[in-house]
Amino acid sequence: MKLNLPFQRSQTAVFRPDTLPPLRSTDPTVSATHRPRTDNSLIAKIRQRADYFARTYPARVAVVIFAMIIAIISALLSLPIATQSGQRAPFVDVLFTATSAVCVTGLVTVDTASYWSVFGQVVIAIGISIGGLGVMTLASALGLAVSHHLGLTQRLLAASETKTSSLGQIGSLLKAVVVTALTADFILFLVLLPRFLTLENDFSHSVWYALFMAIAIFNNAGFIVMPEGLTPFVSDPWMITPIILGTFMGAIGFPVMQDLSKNWRTPTRLTLHTKLTVVTYFALYVINVILVAASEWQNKRTYGQLSVFDRVMHSLLAGANSRTSGISIIDMGEMTRGTWFIQDIFMFIGGGSASTAGGMKVTTFAILALAVLAEARGDRDIEVFGRRIPPSTVRVAVAVTLIGAFIVSTATFILLLITPFSLDQVLVETISAFGTVGLSTGITPLLPDGGKYLLTLLMFLGRVGTMTFAAALALRSRRRVIRLPKESPIVG
Repeated sequence: MKLNLPFQRSQTAVFRPDTLPPLRSTDPTVSATHRPRTDNSLIAKIRQRADYFARTYPARVAVVIFAMIIAIISALLSLPIATQSGQRAPFVDVLFTATSAVCVTGLVTVDTASYWSVFGQVVIAIGISIGGLGVMTLASALGLAVSHHLGLTQRLLAASETKTSSLGQIGSLLKAVVVTALTADFILFLVLLPRFLTLENDFSHSVWYALFMAIAIFNNAGFIVMPEGLTPFVSDPWMITPIILGTFMGAIGFPVMQDLSKNWRTPTRLTLHTKLTVVTYFALYVINVILVAASEWQNKRTYGQLSVFDRVMHSLLAGANSRTSGISIIDMGEMTRGTWFIQDIFMFIGGGSASTAGGMKVTTFAILALAVLAEARGDRDIEVFGRRIPPSTVRVAVAVTLIGAFIVSTATFILLLITPFSLDQVLVETISAFGTVGLSTGITPLLPDGGKYLLTLLMFLGRVGTMTFAAALALRSRRRVIRLPKESPIVG
């Protein structure tokens, strides 16, 4: 039985003129408020175009934005007022310094304290602060400012870079990044300011030194603006301890810091990424400290002339600065070749994902180590902390490691051809540049212009990230309908 209800829909479509959008009236007497607003201005078109590229090619946009920031910092450093002599700095030094600052590295071709003016040092500090926010975080923030919301594609990429699984958390993460960075910088500033005031510096210089060092420490950039460097602090725990703790805060990554702040009372709620990062970071840190201490303990040019307490403190500092900060009080050029080799390994590993650190990242190293362990045990799956790591994640870890090793090997080979320096010296510089660390044996200022440009490229690639750069070149995985037969070749 069919009921004829007054609200029953008819099966036949009925043309209703009142459902059509109102036509734009040509009558000048019609109020403008009743007309549909169409913005065909140049600014609107630029925003629409920028929003389209941010949604469609987020990785490419990130690389372009990062390159533009380096270009702006380079332009400011090329001004005559950026140098103490009042003359324009050579382009190679300008570009190298700007890239080192934005990529939070710390390698320099000219002395930061004596060559650059206060204006130039302020520009460097700004570049460090912006670069420390991270290339993907910065790109997402700019995309948010353009489109007022993050598109699905960009949210997915940002979630992949920051290891945040919930898309709704990305917007809050971007705000937390800025708040966390400013808070950490301010705390370090308050800790360092009294120490600089006790060194017979006037108040303005003490404030500037404390502020610059706070920015450099948290963002893991090895720039120093004090004319005497860090030599006066060789036996000063007041300076060494903040460097170690500030480096750790910047190197573990913003998602880990956010997760720890929320779930520090209930460790079982921590994400797998946080657990892997913290456990692997501290395990590698302890190993690094022990190996450096064993290698340098009797070295008369470094630790051998210090007290036992100072040797321990500098070993703890070496375990932190090789991860990415590059702020070393002891001259690395005087260390043994064994220490150089140890630091090469840990500089290549780097710090946490979505952090101010570079390198292949500690989670990448942890996944590879777990894969080897599972294979040695004959386990079918890679399991840790009650979770199973999928094979796709292992493939990404292998790809990141091999791409990084290929880039470093190629750059090392080129530098060996164009410079007279030995392999151990060149390897320290290339890995330090790629890992955005900043440690150096002292040969960077002595490199030819070609070598400086090569290290500039290495710093850019290391900071942008191998996988992000690959995504920018549209290297995407493809799904195939037809899969070929499986056959295993002999391995080993």
